[in-house]
Amino acid sequence: MEDNNPLPTKLRVVCCIGDIHGYITKLQNLWSNLESCINPSDFETALVIFLGDYCDRGPETSKVLDFLISLPSKYPKQSHVFLCGNHDFAFGAFLGVLPSPPDGSEFCETWKEYEMNEEREGWYKGESFENMHLQGRRWAGNHTVKFNAVKGIDYKGSIYDAAPTFESYGVPHGSADLMKVVTDEHKKFLANLVWIHEEDNVTIKTEEGIKRCKLIAVHAGLEKNKPVEQQIKTLKAKDTRIPKVAALSGRKDVWEIPQELTKTPTIIVSGHHAKLHIEGLRLVIDQGGGFEDQPVAAIVLPSLEIVRDTDHLVK
Repeated sequence: MEDNNPLPTKLRVVCCIGDIHGYITKLQNLWSNLESCINPSDFETALVIFLGDYCDRGPETSKVLDFLISLPSKYPKQSHVFLCGNHDFAFGAFLGVLPSPPDGSEFCETWKEYEMNEEREGWYKGESFENMHLQGRRWAGNHTVKFNAVKGIDYKGSIYDAAPTFESYGVPHGSADLMKVVTDEHKKFLANLVWIHEEDNVTIKTEEGIKRCKLIAVHAGLEKNKPVEQQIKTLKAKDTRIPKVAALSGRKDVWEIPQELTKTPTIIVSGHHAKLHIEGLRLVIDQGGGFEDQPVAAIVLPSLEIVRDTDHLVK
């Protein structure tokens, strides 16, 4: 399909920010660096897409949510998109803020497929567990295996490393008191996270020059072997019948751009994978910021500039 519309003279800046995982200082430094390296009038009107995973691992989830919630009033001319990551989904599931399954089924239906993992992952069995989505139980559980061989570090409480999130609200890991102490404002933020965001007319620098594309932002990616339209519909509907949402938590199956999206130029941007990967229109922006010694990264479009919290930029 030929795009015969000329490019606008002023190209809108889009910032896509990778996984933050409870590190408020990294987030503040990254934001300051974005402000330093983007022209002030462009930054003032930028579209800022947060790619999900605001909680867990780092020590200050509560402060991270405060920061994100404050942005629309501090930067009223910006547009802000807050995607749901698999960690945020699980946190919301524990707090009971996910939408009910559309077919009227119970959340406990989501346990069945994975019940063989219940003992090893030490699923949550405390107050209100009887009808909690699978991921909420896994999130607040107590993992029986203490060492995560894949990452080479100990689990922080659960398979989701959720203990620091509990502690950031002043309660011990696995305590049902978290449901009472998380503020309504934070619950509303988690409830309102979108599972996918589509944006038309996003410009990106390519070898052939500046190209105008559609952009799809989703935490992990889209499954390559399922019809895209069906996936987008399910994600927009926030279908909580699904025990494990591949677009939020998948790995290899969501890495590539589905073939049908290569017919018209479509950028797919994600976090989740603990990698920084830019290949054509597939952007994965997560430099492992959930680990203490790794940076939180962002990409700026159309320039494709990578900005990190660790950059020393002079204003």
